[in-house]
Amino acid sequence: MNPLYHRATFLLSAPNLKTTPEDVEYEVAFAGRSNAGKSSAINTLTNQRSLARTSKTPGRTQQMVYFQLDEQRCLVDLPGYGYAKVPRDIQIKWQKELERYLEKRKALNGLVLLVDIRRNLAEYDMQMIDYAAHLNLDVYVALTKSDKLNRNAAKNALFAAQKLLKESTAKVQVELFSSLKKQGIEEIHCWLDAHLMTEK
Repeated sequence: MNPLYHRATFLLSAPNLKTTPEDVEYEVAFAGRSNAGKSSAINTLTNQRSLARTSKTPGRTQQMVYFQLDEQRCLVDLPGYGYAKVPRDIQIKWQKELERYLEKRKALNGLVLLVDIRRNLAEYDMQMIDYAAHLNLDVYVALTKSDKLNRNAAKNALFAAQKLLKESTAKVQVELFSSLKKQGIEEIHCWLDAHLMTEK
């Protein structure tokens, strides 16, 4: 594992594009439904228990939360989408800010999409992947909570997701992931290395 991830620290929370840090050159954003396990995944990937706040209440992350790896590189935890128990007007505001960020953030170099393996790819997820393809952003789909299924069921879910994305125009990689069992960490670290450590 690249030791850079272990050194991740909270940098800031940005409510909109204007408040994102100016000096960052490379960043990868983490997106997904509100209960997909984004915060747990970030904690697992950085080998830190409480770097990203986890909550049993969906929709807790209401801003773009930046975690700094070094002066040039960051991981970004985006607000969860879909089924969050928050007012509709706030969801709409998040959606507009998210679109603005994805379209205009020059430092953004890839998107990690967290999907609960028991729900597979839903409409929101497919929309996000299509949108990323439109913006020429590479996508890594992590099927989270894979420990909740037995081995065969998890493999079948992986194959189903890969088949569904076969026709997508997005440059997308799909893998199993479990924060609890530490599954899929090496694969996602390799992908992050390629999108954070090299020039665009």
